[in-house]
This record gives sequence, C-alpha cells and structure tokens, in this order.
Amino acid sequence: MTDRRAVEPGEEPDAPAPPSLTAAVIEALDARDAERLKLLLEPLHPADIADLLGQIGAGDRRVLLSLWSGEIDGEILSELDEDLREEVIEALAPEVLAEAVRELESDDVVDLIEDLDPPQQGMILQALDAPDRVAVEQSLSYPEYSAGRLMQREVVTAPEHWTVGETIDHLRAAETLPDQFYHVILVDPAMKPLGYVSLGRILSSRREVPLRSLTEDSFRPMSVLDKGEDVARAFNKYHLISAPVVDEHGRLVGVITIDDAMEVLDEEHEEDMLRLAGVGEIGTSDGILDTVRKRLPWLVVNLFTASLSAVVIAQFESTIAAIVVLAALMPIVASTGGIGGTQSLAVAVRALATRQITPQNARRVILREIGAGLLNGTGLALLLGVTGTVIFGEPMLGLVLGLAMIVNQMTAALGGVLVPLALNRLGLDPALASGTFVTTLTDVMGFFAFLGLATLFLL
Repeated sequence: MTDRRAVEPGEEPDAPAPPSLTAAVIEALDARDAERLKLLLEPLHPADIADLLGQIGAGDRRVLLSLWSGEIDGEILSELDEDLREEVIEALAPEVLAEAVRELESDDVVDLIEDLDPPQQGMILQALDAPDRVAVEQSLSYPEYSAGRLMQREVVTAPEHWTVGETIDHLRAAETLPDQFYHVILVDPAMKPLGYVSLGRILSSRREVPLRSLTEDSFRPMSVLDKGEDVARAFNKYHLISAPVVDEHGRLVGVITIDDAMEVLDEEHEEDMLRLAGVGEIGTSDGILDTVRKRLPWLVVNLFTASLSAVVIAQFESTIAAIVVLAALMPIVASTGGIGGTQSLAVAVRALATRQITPQNARRVILREIGAGLLNGTGLALLLGVTGTVIFGEPMLGLVLGLAMIVNQMTAALGGVLVPLALNRLGLDPALASGTFVTTLTDVMGFFAFLGLATLFLL
C-alpha cells in the first residue's frame, strides 16, 4: 500500500486540487492505469499538477512519475516546491529531464537548479544547449538573491535610431523571441541601455515614428549585484513591468520581469512570517526530524529566556504566599503585555523589511508606540481595575492591576519597536530573533511590575 498524507484545509498557500480529482488520480495509480492518469492530468495547469504532486504521498508520487514521467515539462518543475524538486528530478530519465529544461527561459532554469546538489546541477546543465548552458552558468556566478540570479538572458533590443516600422519588421523576422516580454530596450553600439518602449506603444504608433520618441519615464536599469529584495521593492514602488539589468560596465546583460520580482516579495513576506514564529523555512513534505531540527533550537532558547520570569517570580514568594489571589492574576498582566508586544513587533518588522523606518523617522515611530502603549494600557487598566475591585472587593488590588497593566503595555509597545531596531542595527535578522526577546521582556516586566506594586501597596 502506498503511503499517503491528509492535507489539512489551508495547509498550502495555493488552492489544492479538488478532492475528487485527487481521489481519481490515486485510484488510477493503484490500478497502474497510465491512460486514465493521462486523461486526468493532461487538462491541468502545470501549477495544479505541481500542487497535486505535493499532496499525494511519496509512494504514490513514485508511481505517478513512473507512469507519466514523459509528460513532465519544465513548467511543472518550476512550480514544484523546492523540497520536492530534487526528488522529482532524480526520478526522471535523463532524456525527459533534458527536454523539460530546454523549454524554460534562462531565469527559470537558474531558479530550478540553484538549490540542487552539484551532481543534479551538472545533469541539468549538460542537458542544455551550449549557449544556454553558458548563460545559465554566468547567472549562477552572481551572488545568491541578486538581480543577476533573477534576470533572464533573453532580451529584445533595438538600436536607438530605429523607427516603429523597422522594429516591427525585425520582431516578425526573428526566429526566436522570449515567451513573454513587455518592452523593447533601446541600446547604443556598446550595448548600453538608453530607454525602453512598451509593445503597446509600438503597436499603436505609425511606422515612421522614431522609437526614441516613445520611451517611458519608468525606465530604471538594475545592476547585476543589486539585492533581489531591493529590485522587488523598486518594482512595487515604481509600478514596473520589466527592468533591464546591466553589468559592472553598464552593458545590458538581461532583463527582470514583474513575475520574478513579485515572487521575491512573496518569498520575503513568507520568510518574515515564519521567522517571527521561530520556525524558519519548512515545507509540508519535510520529515519529522527536519521539522524538529528547525524548531527545537528556538524552543531551547525560549526555555532559557522564560526562566528569567521564574527568577523574578521567586523574588516575590512571600508576597504571593500572603496574597494567594495574586498567583491567579499574574498571567493576565503578562499575557496582555505579550499580545501588545507582538502587535508592535509585527508592525516594526514589516516596516524594517519595507524600509519604511529610517534614521530620520525612527524617533517619531518610537514616540508613537509609547503613546499607543500608554493609551492602550490606560483603557485596559480602567477595565481591569474596576473588574478586580468588584470581584475581589479590594480597591487597592484593582489599583495594582491597573498600574501594572499601564507599565507593561508601555514596555510592550516600546520593546516591540526597540528590539527589532537594535537587532537590525547589529546586522541580525529582526524577524528571526525579536519575538523571543520581546516575549521575555513583557513577561519579566509584567510579573515584576504586578508583584512589585502588590508588595508596595498591599503588604
């Protein structure tokens, strides 16, 4: 019996294949019915097939690849999660793999192989034609997460002195063109980009119109060494569709299109979310040991930082022994502070990732968070103070609860912005490390403020 796993609702960011389709595919696999499998999979988009491969178990996946491997194309390989690509590539015959990667643009080939082991990289590179192999190897020579890795080498160019008619004739006569392109880039004799013209403006202009008169203001060349996140941010900020990429001498070497830039943004957002939770990158097909290896270190760190709260509580042992009800109320102050810290932290980490916090406005952001913490704390203090007084009949206990809430909410708001700012200044990833420190800060200060004030006012 092949191993299968259930897919929980919402487990994958993309909509899973319909359960009826998945069940039908598994039935065809159990029956080893290649014709039925072909009928089921042929109408599907490559992304849906990749999603299906991720939903079925490893045993079913091996059967599917043995029955249908000849139909696997480059688009399906590109859509697969990174943790599944290696498994699928190993299962494909060399000739099938060669045919699949030849269909891809150079940037998709780079994305496909950059995380593979060297032997598998060699298999794919050998499957490419010599010019394509050289282009991919050059892209791989650039730093990881750089514009040089994101760009595709297939570029449509025209001399700056051409007219619309000459450009259209050239495009019609070209033997090969990229599958998708949005601009014709104007270059000088040294292949330095001077501007670009959208296909829409070319097609809507008369033949005798010079291309240089149709160039767009959004033209912004990127360097091969620019960080991918900076490139994606520029696309988002200036509403770019494509951008030329130049080498260290300013010569045109490639182009980045909007789909690649938006993919970088999506990966950045997903990475920040996972790191805020302290789990790092993890796939749904990762094994138990891989999952534990990625999560356990931060749980251990949290174990040590949480012990600080125990140390603080131990200092007020006599106070808790004298007023037992404090033990029941302590978690309320600490938990509410933790939520406030998480709110402030999420806003700060996102602002740092998008460069919205700068040295010029950092002070204003900090003061805003302090003000918000004070107002939130005051509102919660009134609610909790009145409730504590009514339930326990002790006005001073209500006062202690309210004051502790104000102190902890201000601490949470301030820590939520100062901790990521400090980590960012030290060159550390604020998304990965801030959560542990902010939680510890709010717990320690919450317990200290509540028990300290109780000792001062109630004993």
